Amino acid sequence: MTDDLETMDDKLTFERSCCPITNVLDTLGDKWTLLVIRDLVLGKRRYQELMSSPERIASNILADRLKKLEAAGLVIRQAYQQKPARYEYLLTEKGEGLRLVLGAIITWGQEHYPGTMVFPAVERR
Repeated sequence: MTDDLETMDDKLTFERSCCPITNVLDTLGDKWTLLVIRDLVLGKRRYQELMSSPERIASNILADRLKKLEAAGLVIRQAYQQKPARYEYLLTEKGEGLRLVLGAIITWGQEHYPGTMVFPAVERR
């Protein structure tokens, strides 16, 4: 269960209002979260890959956003190494649904911010 909504008697209770825009912004509406989603959509999975993005997110902020995305059901964390424990982050089906949203933002951004560019996908080894 997230902080943003609670289930009571099978009815959803919303933190601020039942407006879908409000509820999406409560999850995604800060300076960094959509950029983390962007990088996951592009194929980044590991913490250091996410840290290497050109926007230079601080480590503590990245850790916080990943926890929030996991709590919201957009990301799952799975171990890829035991000693020391290391994790990779993958979009859930709910998180994958944001691909279309990012595509719409990209289209709008390229139209209104000439000279912007789309980052390439990460090639997995």
